[in-house]
Amino acid sequence: MEYGMNKNRDNWNDRTPVHEQSEFYDVASFLAGRSSLLSVELDELGEVAGKSMLHLQCHFGQDSLSWARLGARVTGVDFAEEAVKLARSLNDKLGLDARFVCANVYDVPQALPEETFDIVFTSYGVLCWLPDLTRWAEIIYEKLKPGGTFYIAEGHPLADVFEIVDGELRMVYSYFEGEAIVLDLEGTYADRNAKLGNTVTYEWAHSLGSIVTALIQAGLHIEFVHEFPFCMYEKFPGQMERGEDGWWRLKGKEFIPMLFSIRATKPEEA
Repeated sequence: MEYGMNKNRDNWNDRTPVHEQSEFYDVASFLAGRSSLLSVELDELGEVAGKSMLHLQCHFGQDSLSWARLGARVTGVDFAEEAVKLARSLNDKLGLDARFVCANVYDVPQALPEETFDIVFTSYGVLCWLPDLTRWAEIIYEKLKPGGTFYIAEGHPLADVFEIVDGELRMVYSYFEGEAIVLDLEGTYADRNAKLGNTVTYEWAHSLGSIVTALIQAGLHIEFVHEFPFCMYEKFPGQMERGEDGWWRLKGKEFIPMLFSIRATKPEEA
């Protein structure tokens, strides 16, 4: 498990400069004022001004800094040193007061030993990199203040079953948990032609049931689980189209969920 996560960290360190230069992240317009947050999380998480927020797996901090622009006191955490370095640079350029910590999710209790937060937030492409959701959920519970809110928006695990094979969308992977899926791929979702030095990654499947159960067993109270027929990028190139609302949908069909969200709270009496 540790070996796989170290390989993933090396891969994400290589991705960071590629993503910084990509149209996908469009750093120039972000620095000019564009928010990276999407309608789902903005609508569902609600008011953040004056609240402390822990953003897990924040990459190079665009979402963290977008929340900071809305008045949240944000601490972003990511395991890739290059991503944290870039996040701190963007924070300085924007004159914001977000803080960025380099740590594996599972090391957050050691990295932030005494702190708790009003909100723990995470989104889009995060859970597949985590082998142990039980511990993940326990850390979320530990880092929330009593009455605090956890929120996630994430690609739906059912959509991750599919791949494009010979120009068609086909079921390739198991929906259920198992051994790590080891991939050796060039490029990233932000630049499919990018050349990376570290191309091997380890990913873990998690069913929606296992995600919800981990949060419940950790002690969180689920407020809602929502599922959507769209996602935030062209997950299946050539098979999707972007709507006027900015979301990507399969062409002519909405037969599988592509995105889910969960909001949960830590009990006041905890």
